[in-house]
Amino acid sequence: MTTAAHLFHPAWHAELELAYARDGATTRPTQRRHLGPLRVQKHLYGEGPEVCQHIIVHPPGGIAGGDRLDISVSVGTNAWAQLTSPGAAKWYRAASPAYQQLKLHVAAGATLEWLPQETIVYSAAQAELNTDIELEGDARLLYWDIVALGRPASGERFAAGYMQAQLNIRRDGHLLWHERQRLQGADGLLDSPIGLAGQPVFATLLITGEISPDLLEQCRTLLSPVRGDLSQLPGLLVARCLAAEALHARAWLSALWHLLRPALFGRSAVPPRIWST
Repeated sequence: MTTAAHLFHPAWHAELELAYARDGATTRPTQRRHLGPLRVQKHLYGEGPEVCQHIIVHPPGGIAGGDRLDISVSVGTNAWAQLTSPGAAKWYRAASPAYQQLKLHVAAGATLEWLPQETIVYSAAQAELNTDIELEGDARLLYWDIVALGRPASGERFAAGYMQAQLNIRRDGHLLWHERQRLQGADGLLDSPIGLAGQPVFATLLITGEISPDLLEQCRTLLSPVRGDLSQLPGLLVARCLAAEALHARAWLSALWHLLRPALFGRSAVPPRIWST
């Protein structure tokens, strides 16, 4: 429940800096620096030593006006890091903007999987998110993002405030993907068939590489209540969906991950245990 405390709390500035390196057959965390309320739990090896998994935790549980989160991740040559979260990130209604800056760097031969749970943007929130991803050489990336506007289960529509986001992906300094969006509360695009078509949840999955036409068709024919599709671009596969619930969107992305990870990364998909708790 949103209260006045969310409107007048002292602003938090939180930073998290992570780095990973390959040590023989094992990916090990080599840096874990934090400032303010942003942490990672103990690193895990749920599928063997090659893949190092960290769970990013924001103890306050929500982001309010004036808050700023800065996350930096560097994955060294031939290392493999998988990052997720224990639950939804909540952006509360606020009288001033809140910010998130995400910088990801993946060295040649390395793999990064960025798999957070959903972001919930409350009505009257002012959320500004910026993500910059740098890939070197044959670095591999799987990135997904799930956004829920308002709280449909509580009958709350996204009637005020805004969410704006920017995503840039570069390989060896050359722009591979650029996207900017700004969604305003009560804007006509929220219900328009050329916008969100009345659906409160939208999600994107981006994965480096190219797949066969047969696998692309298999992905497109997954049974799901979401409205989604995929596009194969040079060196990058893009999947998007609209959904009535975040759980439906996450289930669709997870199903795609189970198909795409073996084909493009050579490993079966093993869901993080935190997703089941």
